[in-house]
Amino acid sequence: MSEKMPCSKYIVAALFFAVLLQGSLSNAQLSPTFYDETCPNVTNIIRDVLMNASLSDPRIGASLIRLHFHDCFVQGCDASILLDDPANGEKEALPNNNSARGYEVVDAMKAVLESACPNTVSCADILAIASEESVCLAGGPSWAVPLGRRDGLTANRTLANSNLPGFNESLEAIKSKFTAVGLDTSTDVVALSGAHTFGRAQCFTFTSRLYNFTGEGDTDPTLNTTYLEALSQICPQGGNGSVLTDLDPTTPDAFDSNYFTNLQVNRGLLRSDQQLFSTEGADTIEIVNRFAANQTAFFESFVESMIRMGNISLLTGTAGEIRTNCRAVNAATIRSYSDDVLVSSI
Repeated sequence: MSEKMPCSKYIVAALFFAVLLQGSLSNAQLSPTFYDETCPNVTNIIRDVLMNASLSDPRIGASLIRLHFHDCFVQGCDASILLDDPANGEKEALPNNNSARGYEVVDAMKAVLESACPNTVSCADILAIASEESVCLAGGPSWAVPLGRRDGLTANRTLANSNLPGFNESLEAIKSKFTAVGLDTSTDVVALSGAHTFGRAQCFTFTSRLYNFTGEGDTDPTLNTTYLEALSQICPQGGNGSVLTDLDPTTPDAFDSNYFTNLQVNRGLLRSDQQLFSTEGADTIEIVNRFAANQTAFFESFVESMIRMGNISLLTGTAGEIRTNCRAVNAATIRSYSDDVLVSSI
């Protein structure tokens, strides 16, 4: 296995904030050293699988961060998004269906970990580590990921449909969803949105801004006209809504602060992105300007916000379980649950 190497010069500051937050969070039940004795190579294993996957899929890093985000906002960071459940699975929720991806890479990570450290590393922790490594490998900060999450036993499609921030929602609506999970409505919103500094989006997520913004066949006035013309070539009216384009048109595969400089010139791809800067009087404007001018400030705030997000509604100790297959609850857990139901009905 490869040694853990710093991904950028911002690692010292990032690690400082990680340690600082460990002592201040109300849910500080996690520890970066959680697997030091039981699975000391966990990060190396996840990184190796990620690096191999990225050779054929440069989007995978951004996709794995999105899985972590979309997991934590539903029932907390419990890997419920990974469960295959035709009736209630979050994979089929509107924000995820034919959109969220990377499940097979998580499966590969879990398979290697089960071989090296059976019944030890949770799927929820895999998502957290994979997110950090994805940022790191794209040139962003590295941090000591707090670990010790356990996996949930159920998915919740209804909550996934209602809790996840949408690409066409107002800034006010997005802020309310951050408040609901205990995150800050200014810095956390802007910093976590900064994950859109790399990755891709499908045409259907922004074509209303190009052709029918208010239902009158108009365009979004906050969209840079030159950028509008370029996007119209990629996503013609009535065209294939699944065609991909870069979230960051300047450095699409790098984790940097260009996402924020793009917002300053109205080149945010999604409405939810551009509103951080273009909503009149919003407290997010100053933060966008600060991050655009100071990449170190962005990196440090991003680490803080990722750690806060990773602490949403934790399952630790004996709660939940450590799934052996990230797609399914363990068979023993299912049998135990069935027995409990039978006893309670007698």
